[in-house]
Amino acid sequence: MRRMPWWGMVCCLTLEGVALAVWVGGMIVLSGAVIPAVFNTFGGQDSGGMFLTRAFEGYHRFVIGAGGVLAVALLGRWWSGEPRVMVSVSEIMVVIMMVVIAGVIILVLHPEAAALQTQAFATKDEGAKKAAFEAFFRVLLPIRSLYMVNLVLGLLLMGIRAKRVMDDGGRQS
Repeated sequence: MRRMPWWGMVCCLTLEGVALAVWVGGMIVLSGAVIPAVFNTFGGQDSGGMFLTRAFEGYHRFVIGAGGVLAVALLGRWWSGEPRVMVSVSEIMVVIMMVVIAGVIILVLHPEAAALQTQAFATKDEGAKKAAFEAFFRVLLPIRSLYMVNLVLGLLLMGIRAKRVMDDGGRQS
């Protein structure tokens, strides 16, 4: 059996917890506090929308880092061979789904939405502006849905980790 030093496993589990907190907490803060604050504070749809686009791009950078940390932490726990921190198939599947969904948002949907948003803001003709905003909001709907699915998956992963601690007699793993 391979062994990771005790301090290594503590670091691994701590970083995994921080990555999950960033992933889940970031989405909760953005959707529950930042979005309402922006649209209740900024003067217009253009400035508020551009601010949110930049805020989500910042969140994406954190998600990329968190996804990397989650993957490395899972590999570290698997490599350790320690039964108390054993990696389950459900954990692996949830992390894979989270990373794939984030990849679709970050690499495909968000760039398309940002381009449509820029086009809508730049258009002066009211009819063309309305059509551009309709196209923008059609792309935003699946993005919002995928963000919520990813939030639920992050919460599910937290639940899987909590269950492991509880199944281990309450001892921290």
